[in-house]
Amino acid sequence: MTAPSTILPLDVSSLVYEAGGTRLLHDVSFRLTAGTRTVMLGPNGAGKSLTLRLCHGLLTPTMGAIRWGGEVSSDPARTRRHQAMVFQRPVLLRRSARGNIEHALKLRRVPRAERRARAELALAQTGLAALGDRPARALSGGEQQRLALARAWATTPQVLFLDEPTANLDPAATRAVETLIGGFHAAGAKIIMTTHDLGQAQRIADEILFVHNGRLLEKTAAEQFFTAPTTREAEAFIKGELLW
Repeated sequence: MTAPSTILPLDVSSLVYEAGGTRLLHDVSFRLTAGTRTVMLGPNGAGKSLTLRLCHGLLTPTMGAIRWGGEVSSDPARTRRHQAMVFQRPVLLRRSARGNIEHALKLRRVPRAERRARAELALAQTGLAALGDRPARALSGGEQQRLALARAWATTPQVLFLDEPTANLDPAATRAVETLIGGFHAAGAKIIMTTHDLGQAQRIADEILFVHNGRLLEKTAAEQFFTAPTTREAEAFIKGELLW
């Protein structure tokens, strides 16, 4: 079957997620389209990461629907092949940096003859060309996160999910990761990212989804969100006040 030209838009309708008898997401609905960098903002525990995992297909919603390209996919694995996700703490295999990328390409059924070249290109794109033979888990925190991005880059995703990708990094490593995110965006990938860092959201976002207590309270252009939020909770969050 021919792959779709794009899996977007992403439509989330009346999404509910419950675990252990507790409702963690409450009737969340939104549509995300190509071209814009979407940042999900909110305090820790708001439901940002949970929403990302549901959209990426790592979890199944209790109620509601997630549609890619206007329809519920009958083959979620096929849809997911056009996505990549980078976590706050990179999940790296016990092999070299290059081997981690080549393994991801193998799972995507990329021919063996192409894997090395694509891995080398991804390492070069992320400033890791000299570290290809080094054990992935021996890299620094910033290098590991760049390797996770290199692995994603090699798979040429249409949609890149980023879950607090710089939460554990120093300013220099954060800047390097943000530069790579800009490269993904320039190459045409849809960026969907979570953070609780207001400064980072202002640097990256075209639009903001503000989540609090498992509810989507605002979806608006970034400039409008930071200058004229429409909810009391968002206004308090921007001011740095504690939200409960």
